[in-house]
Order: sequence, then structure tokens, then C-alpha cells
Amino acid sequence: MYKKLDADTINNILETGIEEFASNGLDRANINVIARKAGVSVGVIYKYYRDKDSFFLECVRHSLKLLEQVLKDAFSDDADVMTCIRRIVYALLEHSRKHKYYNIMYNEITSGSCRRYAGILAKEIETITASVYKQLMERAKRSAAVEIGIDSRMLAFFFDNLLMMLQFSYSCDYYIERMKIYCGEDILDNDEKVAGEFIRFIGSVLGCRQ
Repeated sequence: MYKKLDADTINNILETGIEEFASNGLDRANINVIARKAGVSVGVIYKYYRDKDSFFLECVRHSLKLLEQVLKDAFSDDADVMTCIRRIVYALLEHSRKHKYYNIMYNEITSGSCRRYAGILAKEIETITASVYKQLMERAKRSAAVEIGIDSRMLAFFFDNLLMMLQFSYSCDYYIERMKIYCGEDILDNDEKVAGEFIRFIGSVLGCRQ
């Protein structure tokens, strides 16, 4: 008889799984390694999750809760467009350092062994942001000093592309080196500059007061 796991133990198992999937991809990830690092038996993991693939999908969905919370916090009041963008950018930088394996796992989904779930996960991950960012861009167009003749959905897509690349630039080795080439070797030590310049760039594109 297995004892029901508490929330902290389940969280630890999922976080350990995310690190393993991010480091090795879905096919090479090892449930035995995850169980050992999480301090539980393999049997316990399989009691809660049918197989490695279902456990992987649960790890991704666990990571999405952070994204949902970031968006909820950014739009928790009637803040103006640039305040919402500022909150998103600063939260993104903070969490990219604290939860870098989330972003590495997302990158793995786009190109590695996890990509067989790309269609399913794209809908789950991107649907969260697409609707919110579209509404944000529509608000930005209404408040802009000059007319922005770009489709709101396209603006949302471009905005999310920039945020996604910024996340990878704090998490994935290639993108870290890429950012240092463009922005200087010490750029990773200057989050304030990165956030400030990013926010100014977006503000100038949208014609919003900062």
C-alpha cells in the first residue's frame, strides 16, 4: 500500500522530472534517475503517472502554472499597457534564472525527441498567451500616439517571439552565448539594462508613453 504523496513531494518529483527532460530529452530521460533524485521509488511515480510520456506531459503542464501566474499578476488590475509589459518582462527575467529548466524543456519540445507532442503542447502553451497578448496589443493600438496599422494578432505574435527568445537567452547555452556576442560579455550581470532596453524598444514600436 503506497502512502498518498503530499503536494510538496509531488512538486519535487515534477521539478526533478523537468530537469531530467530538459537535460536529456524525452527518449533518453530516465525514470529511475528521476525517482532516485526525487527520493522516491519508481513504483511511486508509476502509481501516479501511467508511463514516461504521460509523466512528461504532466511536467510540462506543471511548468505552465508559472506562466499562468505571471500573466495573472501582470493583469491583476487596470494597469496601463506599458506597466503590464514591464511586469511581464521583469517576471520573465526573474523566472528564467530561477526555473531555467522550464525554458530548456520548451526549447527541447521544438526540436528534440519531445517534438512528437509539439502539436498538443503548442495549443496548450500558446493558447494561454495568444489571447492575452492580442488583447494587450489592441489596448496598445487604442492608446498609441500614432496609428499602428498592424494586425493585433501579428503584433501579439511578434511580441511573444521576442519574449520567447529572451527566455532562451537566459537558459539555453547557445542563446546565452549569442546574447553575449550581441550585447557584451557582462550582459548576464545586468538584468536592469536588458529589461529597461527591451521595454523601451517595445514602447517605441507601440508608440506608448513609458
